[in-house]
Amino acid sequence: MAVELLLTAMTGRIPTPLPTPQTIMPNQTLPHLSKHLRTDCARDLLALLAGGLYTLAFAPFNYAVLAPIALLLLFSGWRHATPLRALRRGYLFGLGAFGIGVSWVYVSIHDYGHAGLFSAAALTTLFFSFWALFPALAGWLTVQCRASHSILGVALIWALLEYFRGVLLLNGFPWLLGAYSQLHSPLAGYISLIGAYGTGFLLALSAALAVAVLHHNKRRYWLGGLLALIWIAGAGLRHITWTTPIGKDLQVALIQGNISQDQKWLPDNQMNTLMLYKNLTAEHWGADIIVWPETAIPAYLSEVEGFYLTPLQTEALQHHTDLIVSLPAEGDTDTIMYNAVLTLGQHPGQYNKNHLLPFGEYMPWQPLSGYILNKLDIRLGDFTPGGDRQPLLQAGGYPFITSICYEDAFGDANINGLPQAAYLVNVTNDAWFGDSMEPHQHLQIAQMRALETGRFMLRATNTGLTAVIAPNGNISASAAPFTTTVLKANITPMGGMTPYARIGDQPIVLVLLGIFLAWWGYQVSAGYKRGKIS
Repeated sequence: MAVELLLTAMTGRIPTPLPTPQTIMPNQTLPHLSKHLRTDCARDLLALLAGGLYTLAFAPFNYAVLAPIALLLLFSGWRHATPLRALRRGYLFGLGAFGIGVSWVYVSIHDYGHAGLFSAAALTTLFFSFWALFPALAGWLTVQCRASHSILGVALIWALLEYFRGVLLLNGFPWLLGAYSQLHSPLAGYISLIGAYGTGFLLALSAALAVAVLHHNKRRYWLGGLLALIWIAGAGLRHITWTTPIGKDLQVALIQGNISQDQKWLPDNQMNTLMLYKNLTAEHWGADIIVWPETAIPAYLSEVEGFYLTPLQTEALQHHTDLIVSLPAEGDTDTIMYNAVLTLGQHPGQYNKNHLLPFGEYMPWQPLSGYILNKLDIRLGDFTPGGDRQPLLQAGGYPFITSICYEDAFGDANINGLPQAAYLVNVTNDAWFGDSMEPHQHLQIAQMRALETGRFMLRATNTGLTAVIAPNGNISASAAPFTTTVLKANITPMGGMTPYARIGDQPIVLVLLGIFLAWWGYQVSAGYKRGKIS
């Protein structure tokens, strides 16, 4: 009894009864218990290491094969675990993945948010510890729903929780979604069909199939054949082109000003910044489209409209060039402020950012979050969303879909405007995160949007990574980070629709949810018949 109580306290469950004294001598009990605990600890450590491996599948490392391997290790650790033990291993996996993969938030909090060392470290730890709860919840649900031995069940739970984290909670945090790691693997063939969440399900299903292959001698061959079929079919789908050119190539120039975040808003630097962008633009008036990065203008619209933007509008018309700029803009009242993009030239217009960054551009969980950040002396933005029904901006003779920084992380937001839009434009300021993994991960996310829509994306950033992304998700041109430069390239306006662009994320996720409910209902019914559920 004492040994059983010890096991319960250390593992969080009632253990399988140890052999009775009739079958084991007293001096054999402690070695048996010690071996059991060593195995348990080893599997916990393996879950933590698997989380670290998972991060290496994403940019800038791009070892795509490590994503299914990491999930294989995690799912294997759930097979014979109790719900609490699976929760613990899922949480350790999350700490390994998010603790490395989103550690860049420390740079923005400490270096540019002016928080102290302790405050920044504490907030960073709180940040990745919170998101680590999702793999933990996946583990708990997997065992609780009797899915730890189910190929379909574990993959469905993983995919549905990715959607909940990526879209629904706190306006969504779609970082380190499994599909992003597979942009250059055979699974990329599915992205144009079923998007990030559908492809993430196939990634999790692949890992679950691999686990089953390792544990089922009788079904090993047909399970392995199904796994191979998923990847072979994905490789074949990569060769399908869903969209077609609808006009001649356009010359584009993306300006990367390379203004450090700690210098960007200093009053003494304002005129220097304005002249920098004006002079770089003057050198490329021959382009069809010129794009500036997010908030390239460090002033409100009302402050620069007369002496700065109006002359630029006149020059753009004279040179038959369309100029896309970004700056904060006031609304109808003093309490409304937008993060905006303006087009200057033949079709002047304004887009106001709609999908805001929580804790960066708006404050959820008020008044608690505001109170905590005020105590830590951290000041963040307070913007207003622009709304879902904004008309498309136009440049180069074609309408385009606009996203500002974080908005390119949401697939549904970047198909709103198709098939009218001929290309995508994303303006970003990743200077907040310095020379960390974040700019590389963010560019990888932008590549996903181009592949999902089958259109070119123009991505102008302040310090990098500025790039032109082709409709197949590959980078066709890029600028060196942390340099003041102009990236020149040609793009082709595209028409048509990918299957994903026609349906978006919600129908795909609803199908996955329906399959899960049907599977769960079958498991419950079978449990009643076997007398395992009262």
